Amino acid sequence: MLLAYIKAFHVISIIAWMAGLLYLPRLFVYHATSKVGSEQSETFKVMERRLLRYITTPAMIASWAFGLTLVFLGAVNWAHAGWFHAKLILVLALSAYHGLLAVWTKDFALDRNTRSARFYRIANEIPTILMIFIVILAVVRPF
Repeated sequence: MLLAYIKAFHVISIIAWMAGLLYLPRLFVYHATSKVGSEQSETFKVMERRLLRYITTPAMIASWAFGLTLVFLGAVNWAHAGWFHAKLILVLALSAYHGLLAVWTKDFALDRNTRSARFYRIANEIPTILMIFIVILAVVRPF
């Protein structure tokens, strides 16, 4: 029964993490087109900081904590599961992307953004692509 609750909280935290990873770059798209120092720009700074600090980062930490708990409780035979190793690499890539979002949030906070709205539109596709492969690996377990 405990394992089922851990799995449920793992999925819940992943959903929250993905929501943040998908929404933050969308905010960047709009922020990149706003004038530095404007009220709109300052509002985006607050929204971005709060989203990263209070939702996205805690959700990432919870995703890792619940996921590693499942591994250590034996829910996955990780030593002989190629799908798990591939998934782990993709989750590490997703975590690195999260780190990039944190850097970009800081750039906006300091009015140092040099990237276009188009750049952030393209960057916004990265977590979706990673998520698709992660879910396929976790559900289908192809190897």
